[in-house]
Amino acid sequence: MALKIIVSYDDTDYDKDALALGRLLALGGAELSLAYVVHSFGGALEERQAEEMLARAAASVGAPDMPRHVVVNPGTSVGLTELAQREGANVIVFGSEYRTAPGTVKPGISAHKLLLGGPAAIAVAQAGLHTAPSVSVNTVGIIDEGDSAARETANSLTAALGASVGEYGSGPVDLLVVGSRPEAPQGKVVLSAKSDYAVEAATYPVLVVPRGVSLGFAAPQAPAAAVEA
Repeated sequence: MALKIIVSYDDTDYDKDALALGRLLALGGAELSLAYVVHSFGGALEERQAEEMLARAAASVGAPDMPRHVVVNPGTSVGLTELAQREGANVIVFGSEYRTAPGTVKPGISAHKLLLGGPAAIAVAQAGLHTAPSVSVNTVGIIDEGDSAARETANSLTAALGASVGEYGSGPVDLLVVGSRPEAPQGKVVLSAKSDYAVEAATYPVLVVPRGVSLGFAAPQAPAAAVEA
């Protein structure tokens, strides 16, 4: 069964970065969808505007039929969690926090909350990713935290992207896969202090996987290591 990837999207440049990362992760055949959380109940106008915004985003990347979700919940992280559980999603993708310096990664409040016990893998794009002419991944770094699921995920992702795996700290990487800390409950995302520092210091996309849950990125029909942003 193909992976399901949800992109948290609000039409800011930072969430356009998230969409670019989601498209990259979906190259191997994953199902990509967009989601926006409306915080007020009964706001029919806001919900309609959100639906139109997501439709424009899907059309802008040549995928007008991309699934789209408008979720009503006071909390963005709670709404996305409920959506991921209902849809059986494997990954939630975020852009970096507002005013993050170009080329760096800084998870926002909602992403941080899901990095402290979320039920799905969390991916965060570096600021400015969507402005690159193409997004190429040659080396996927890994911090496995002693969890084979993180390494299996990295191996699967490199197969899908035509890339190679490199240990974090041993040389340049283009994307980092991080395992959850050993004390994390099975199936939950929880960063260790070391991994949290690595995420905050990243200048490339980061994918944090739940403890004990490997993600299978199917290989594409033809080699593909770049996607137009």
